[in-house]
Amino acid sequence: MDRSINFRGIAGSAGNIMQGMGKFVFGNEGLESKEDSYVERYLDRISNGTIPDDRRSAMTELQSLVAESRSAQMSFGAMGFPILLNVLKEDREDVELVRGALETLVSALTPIETSQGLKTEVQPASLNSDLLSRETENISLLLSLLSEEDFYVRYYTIQLLTALLTNSLKRLQEAILLIPRGITVLMDMLMDREVIRNEALLLLTYLTRDAEEIQKIVVFEGVFEKIFSIIREEGYSDGGVVVQDCLELLNNLIRHNASNQMLLKETMGFDPLISILKIRRGNAFNFTQQKTVNLLGALNTVELLLMGGPSSEPGKDANKNANQAALAQKNVLDHLLLLGVESQWAPVALRCMALRCIGNLVLRNPQNLDSLARKQVGEEPHVQPALNAILSIILRTSIAQEFVAADYVFKCFCEGNPNGQALLASTIAPHPNQGNTHGAASDMPFGSVLLQALVSSDVNGDMEACCRSSSVLSHIIKDNLQSKDRVLQIQLETPTPSLGRTEPLLHRIVTCLSIAASTDGENDQDNQPEESYIQPVILRLLLIWLVDCSNAVNCLLESAVHLNYIIELASSKRYTACVRGLAAAVLGACVLYNASREKGRDAFAVADAISQKVGLTTYFLRFDELWKSLAHPLSEQHHRKQLSRSSANSMSDFQEIEEDEANKDDQHPVLSEIFDSQFVNFLNKLEADIRENIMDIFSRTKSATAVLPVELEQKNGEVDGEYIKRLKSFVEKQCNEMQDLLARNAMLAEELVRTGGGSTADTSQKQSSGRERVQIEALRQELDGAKRQIDALKTEKSQIEAEANNQRNLSVKLESDLKSLSDAYNSLEQVNYRLDAEVKTLRQGGSVPYPDVEAIKAQAKEEAEKDSEAELNDLLVCLGQEQSKVEKLSTRLAELGEDVDTLLQGIGDDTAIPDDEDEDDEE
Repeated sequence: MDRSINFRGIAGSAGNIMQGMGKFVFGNEGLESKEDSYVERYLDRISNGTIPDDRRSAMTELQSLVAESRSAQMSFGAMGFPILLNVLKEDREDVELVRGALETLVSALTPIETSQGLKTEVQPASLNSDLLSRETENISLLLSLLSEEDFYVRYYTIQLLTALLTNSLKRLQEAILLIPRGITVLMDMLMDREVIRNEALLLLTYLTRDAEEIQKIVVFEGVFEKIFSIIREEGYSDGGVVVQDCLELLNNLIRHNASNQMLLKETMGFDPLISILKIRRGNAFNFTQQKTVNLLGALNTVELLLMGGPSSEPGKDANKNANQAALAQKNVLDHLLLLGVESQWAPVALRCMALRCIGNLVLRNPQNLDSLARKQVGEEPHVQPALNAILSIILRTSIAQEFVAADYVFKCFCEGNPNGQALLASTIAPHPNQGNTHGAASDMPFGSVLLQALVSSDVNGDMEACCRSSSVLSHIIKDNLQSKDRVLQIQLETPTPSLGRTEPLLHRIVTCLSIAASTDGENDQDNQPEESYIQPVILRLLLIWLVDCSNAVNCLLESAVHLNYIIELASSKRYTACVRGLAAAVLGACVLYNASREKGRDAFAVADAISQKVGLTTYFLRFDELWKSLAHPLSEQHHRKQLSRSSANSMSDFQEIEEDEANKDDQHPVLSEIFDSQFVNFLNKLEADIRENIMDIFSRTKSATAVLPVELEQKNGEVDGEYIKRLKSFVEKQCNEMQDLLARNAMLAEELVRTGGGSTADTSQKQSSGRERVQIEALRQELDGAKRQIDALKTEKSQIEAEANNQRNLSVKLESDLKSLSDAYNSLEQVNYRLDAEVKTLRQGGSVPYPDVEAIKAQAKEEAEKDSEAELNDLLVCLGQEQSKVEKLSTRLAELGEDVDTLLQGIGDDTAIPDDEDEDDEE
């Protein structure tokens, strides 16, 4: 076999490009001289050498050089790939040489880190991966090596494919799809020896990321059974990194893929998944880092199943409900409560994900909601309802992300569950042990614990507990008028008896808000922004409470102090943009849902207060500031880092995962989680309604009563006719002035609503040009009227034209029908004339003779016999020719020594077989 290859020619332009790139990357033209010459020399010995040991030695030296030098990697990429790929094709018998070639390719694709290199410089390993993955034939060649018997050949091949996936994922995914049985070959590696199996598992994990077609093939090849078989062999959650790889591969297959989720449920069921989540009570010292990662992977699987398919898929809800029911049947709620609620020794990341899974499990699922409401946690004698335990986590935890996760459980429990909301609201009442600390909370009902936390700021200044309980209460009363009215009736003893015996809970919430404001002011001076989410959360409670509840609005406005304080929140620059915006939304709700007719507390009074103390321009600017403050956390929301081997290895302490992610933003993490897209959409709709309502208020008169002017009284001696004439003139004048004022007011309000603000410096200029704007508005109305008339005329014209076209088409149709009838009449006339002529002829004595039928028959018979005789003669001629051929063939066969009679025997009988069968069929 001729192994000689002119590698200089093969390198060609690719070599020039790579070498030029090497100069650009490394910035040293002289660097190529020494190492390039070594690489070239080794490749020459491998390509053109005739002694096997010398070729193997050159391969070993080349591998060592490429593994240590980035310059050598660059030089190898320029000229080495064709030679080594040729070795893999032509020298399969030399196993040691093939091993060396594969190991050298792996080294060429493995990045080499240097302390002096720039972060932005190009990695030779990436360029080499790009070169190797460009041709599908190269990938096909590597896949064929997986069938070799040698262990190291298969092992290095798997490593080489993994290195290619790391740098050229999309291209390799496309190439493997084009190769027949490419995925099948990789799946077979899962049944290989443990080392190769683990590498193949990692390879499939990379390969199935965001690749739906590959996912389908892998699932069709039975990957679910193999995954859970490996997990069982490794010891479920106590296993090593292999269990983590299996769960990552499983999550790649079911992420936003309803069909794969359904197939998993129908083939394997969820029992193997539940086995991973099983832990023993009190197993405090068994949460190693790897076990934590494995449990997080299993919880991620549960979360993906509870999310269902893509949001755009029609059957997403049905699939999600089916997964909720199937997981509930396997008692997954017990395992989630043990991990998230009872195992306070577990890492915080594990507890948070377990709580989120509980929320997703019960979301809009009546059976699971009832199950969670009845669940008891803990061990005798310290047993308490699960919801009470989750509320205790909210009030006691020092970790913001754990509070958010536990709060998410109540959000999911109350969403679309009016009966559950009413049940929780019915328990909210003062308790005899209200003054005690949280130590006795386990003996108190859910609502009493919540109420105690709400008013805790009066006892010990615990604004954190007040804020968190406010968040829970907002879920209980959201979109539930019955619960809002029920909580509104709760009366509390005032901290200062001299102010009165009791006060509504809503008033106490506003008091807590003012305390939080003063606390935040002190924290701002001390540069402590960790309390910055307390006011927004309490304002959110007020906003949710006021919406669609006129009784709550009336209760809030009973004291003018409350309105003035919220106006101060909206107007003062001392507070954050989020606080000012939410306060503006609360003021808008007091206008929008105000049903009071009492002077000083109606919608007009609130709108006047906003206009005078805040200014409409500044007021609507608050909403724009609110959207800007919420834009950043919303963009980061629900994009949590996926758990993978690379991310897990970089985590030193899993108990700080969520805290580290929480501290990456300046915005408090609680705001980015609680103010989700659902709440932002609610705010958007509310803002639009507020703008429209305020514009309507400023476009009509404030009161229906007016003082009667003196000019309207009839003068002494004034005739009734003159008096009536004077009254008409006065009324017309007043109407004109009123219309001008209303038009001007409406225009200004509409402009403010539309622009949402603008520079306050332009206010005087706008007021000075008010008369011009009124004139412009009048002209605009006239123009609109003219446009409407033109549109009406155009519509009438189009209708007339359409009717004319219809008449024209009808006329053409009638004319065509008339012509058709005329033609038919003429045809009938001609037929009638011909028939009349024939009748006359027959009546005149039959001058036309009747045809002779017998003569016609005889003539036809004679013609038929002539035709039959001619065909018979032709047939006889053909038979004669065939007979002549048979005689000649018989003579020739006889000369050759064949028995002609024997050959001809039975030939005539074959032709009778079909007739016999036909006769049998007829019988």
